[in-house]
Amino acid sequence: MPTFPRVLATAAFLLTAAGTAEAAKVVRVDIHGLDEAETTNVRGALSVVDAIGQDVPGRRLGYLVREAEDETREALEPFGFYSPKIVVERSGNGDTGVTVTITVTLDEPVRVRRADIAIIGEGNEDRYLKQDLAAFRPQVGDIFNHELYEASKTKITRRLAERGYFDADFSSRRVEVTRAERAADIDLVWSSGGRYDMGPINIEQTPHQIIRRSLLDKLIYWDQGSYYHQGKLDRFRESLARLDYFSSIEIEPRPEDAVDNEVPVNVTLTPAKRTIYTAGLSYGTDSGPGVRLGMERRYVNDRGHKALGQIDWASKRKTATAQYRIPAFAWLDGWYTFSAQYYDEQTDYMDTNKVELVASRSGQINRRLNAVASLHALRERWAYATVPEGTDGSDPDDDTDDEPVFAATAYNYATFLYPSLRAEFIDADDRIFPRHGIGITVEVRGGLEGLGSDANFAQAWGVARWYQAIGDNNRLIVRGEVGGTFTNALVNMPPSLRFFAGGDRSIRGYAFREVGPSTIGSDGKKYALGAKNVLTGSAEFEHYFNDTWGAAVFVDAGDAFNKFGSDVTDSTDRDQNFDLHTGVGIGVRWRSPVGPVRVDIARGLNDPDSDYEIYLNIGADW
Repeated sequence: MPTFPRVLATAAFLLTAAGTAEAAKVVRVDIHGLDEAETTNVRGALSVVDAIGQDVPGRRLGYLVREAEDETREALEPFGFYSPKIVVERSGNGDTGVTVTITVTLDEPVRVRRADIAIIGEGNEDRYLKQDLAAFRPQVGDIFNHELYEASKTKITRRLAERGYFDADFSSRRVEVTRAERAADIDLVWSSGGRYDMGPINIEQTPHQIIRRSLLDKLIYWDQGSYYHQGKLDRFRESLARLDYFSSIEIEPRPEDAVDNEVPVNVTLTPAKRTIYTAGLSYGTDSGPGVRLGMERRYVNDRGHKALGQIDWASKRKTATAQYRIPAFAWLDGWYTFSAQYYDEQTDYMDTNKVELVASRSGQINRRLNAVASLHALRERWAYATVPEGTDGSDPDDDTDDEPVFAATAYNYATFLYPSLRAEFIDADDRIFPRHGIGITVEVRGGLEGLGSDANFAQAWGVARWYQAIGDNNRLIVRGEVGGTFTNALVNMPPSLRFFAGGDRSIRGYAFREVGPSTIGSDGKKYALGAKNVLTGSAEFEHYFNDTWGAAVFVDAGDAFNKFGSDVTDSTDRDQNFDLHTGVGIGVRWRSPVGPVRVDIARGLNDPDSDYEIYLNIGADW
């Protein structure tokens, strides 16, 4: 017969077993003593985290809590901590839910005591590989961070392949960690083998050939037998992509088929759709409602010529453009371009009409710099609205108050023939949404009276934009613009050769072309005439709440003007001098699938009665 103590012990055991078998819900896992990166890695390694919000049987929950210590320890090793003190506590019950708390006290991290890192073979003399070896991290004395180690190792392995060492492999790859001494010894050696050379290029256009091979051969700037480098193929791919002939570009080096140490390269090109048609509706506060139509011929013939026609026909502003382009690869990747444009604008204060012919040669000097040299032939007619003589613009029964009046004798005509040179430099980590980058555009142009121009003039203009990330979620954007005209006959300069300020990408808070020397329109308002000079600047701060949405604050300032000076004799003279205009505003930012979208609202500070202006901008702002 069982004794009373044995019965009591059995009952207690059964009660305990029943308690541990009851299910409990894990409501929270707290981790203390670590920084953000360490906490994230530990949380991602914990099995108990996966059980949050679930009813877990008691025995299973006990197992997860016991495993939490080993999982935490293993998750901290990549940061160099191999012997931390870890305390795992469980609180709560089946009624209130269970909270698991992990408290970590970090020990002294493991540091690199010895690092034997080398490349043997022909790659040992490669100066770029030497630079990579010198930059290897972690170095002796550094914390043995697994992520840095793997990144450095991968970088050198990839660089060997990029530079044509296709037979490279590890001779030694070992890391020994002595926990007691908190020391790590690295033994990492590559055997590079020999370097391969560039072999023959096999280009196939499928399902049919659209561009003659001789044209594409001009994009291959290296000689067969020169040293192999992946960068050569990357530049070749970029050149093919810029042509816009092909929907798919596949470039495959085949080192396994090398003959006499030369690597053959297979290039497979799939033609893009030959003709693109575009149509859409448009509306602008200055141009009114309109329609846009376009047709582009990606390739006119097998010599790669292109043709383009576009019409933007709005109630107040009309543009028609025809363009023909011929590939120009003899010097630099680029185009010979011939274009003709008709432009007509009839707003409340301006009537302008021009025809312009342009012949240009563009060249991609390198990945960051593009240049365009052009010759322009311009014929322009323009006039400004005036208040009819004998009225003050205030008679409600006078129809002339409602429509602009242009006197036929007031039209100005100009003919200009002039060359121009434009350079665009962009150095950015991402051209669509740069976090670190700079973009500079500079243009100079000029003409001579007697050589096709109605007046002597020289003009220079430039704009620069600087992007700087501040932390993970912020950007600072600084922009500056400056332009100047040297001429003694400004009255002969048509609007298209004058500078304006105001509006988006200029001085927000003011309407398009609002800032600068002006005339009085038929509605009694001031309208800009254009100026000899322009000087504007902007500072903008963006904060992003997540990967998609953000907000911005900004301040813009500047002016379009004819002269600097403080000698002001009357209101007309005052209107010609530099007068700083400042606008401030806020905006919403959206990183859409098609590029950045910016909506801004701003107000000018120079006039207390000025209206708020709203701007919409889509795409990269270079």
